[in-house]
Amino acid sequence: MIKKVDHIVITTANIEECIEFYKKLGFTVHDDFGRYELFAGDFKINVHIKGHELLPHAKNVKIGSGDLCFEISDDINAFKDSLLAKNLEIEEGIVERHGVKGVMQSIYLRDPDGNLIELSKYK
Repeated sequence: MIKKVDHIVITTANIEECIEFYKKLGFTVHDDFGRYELFAGDFKINVHIKGHELLPHAKNVKIGSGDLCFEISDDINAFKDSLLAKNLEIEEGIVERHGVKGVMQSIYLRDPDGNLIELSKYK
């Protein structure tokens, strides 16, 4: 039986911009000689560089095709203020959405590669 998501993989065109963005969201970065990992909570994001993907990888690698939702622990209004203070552009939110545990409030933005990032707090 599947328990939870352990990690996901995204592909970037610019590793420096990608890492800087996710650090602003609160991820910690581990660079193991070109193997990039972004850690938050009890999961991680592996980051591949377009044209230099680690094997094995997805069959049809596309930059900016991700649509990711992360649950936050902070107050959603304070978190939104912190995003704005870090000069991150909010695309939408705060709006009501539904997640695995029910009703939540969400903020949407895009990472440098165009992936849609949803940051959510359950009510």
